[in-house]
Amino acid sequence: RIRAEPMLTLLRREFTVEVSRAQAWRHLARVERFPSWAKHIRSIAVEPPGDLGPGSTGTIRLANGVRSAFTVTAFDPLEHWQWRGRFLWLVVDYDLRFEELGPRRTKLVWEVAAEGFARAIFGRIFAQIYAQSLDRAIPRLIAEMNALEAPPPLAGRTG
Repeated sequence: RIRAEPMLTLLRREFTVEVSRAQAWRHLARVERFPSWAKHIRSIAVEPPGDLGPGSTGTIRLANGVRSAFTVTAFDPLEHWQWRGRFLWLVVDYDLRFEELGPRRTKLVWEVAAEGFARAIFGRIFAQIYAQSLDRAIPRLIAEMNALEAPPPLAGRTG
């Protein structure tokens, strides 16, 4: 019996946005809007159309023309989702976690891991390229999310 190796973590990013966890979730669940802050992505098509959900599938088309299919493999509303795609001979998991730090403050934790042939070599190459794109995209995402309006207060609430 061959023992499968655990996924190799390629990169991890943590950052904080000044919106509620529910607002952060809603904003990011609209994956077709990712190109507004992730300029390395030309478009994302998701099935079924609309917000990301359990069992969603889709195609990401990068600015350089490369396409990558993905499937949601874990989905826990307001907590975390994970999708899986391929890069060369690698299977890549993209894990996004939402941690509530306060009523209008959320920490996002993004982790990318891979398995597959020569993952140490191809994974390192993939991680270097993807890290550069993420490091440019995350500040745009933070600014975009921090500009979101606060939801109106519930009727009857004070303070």
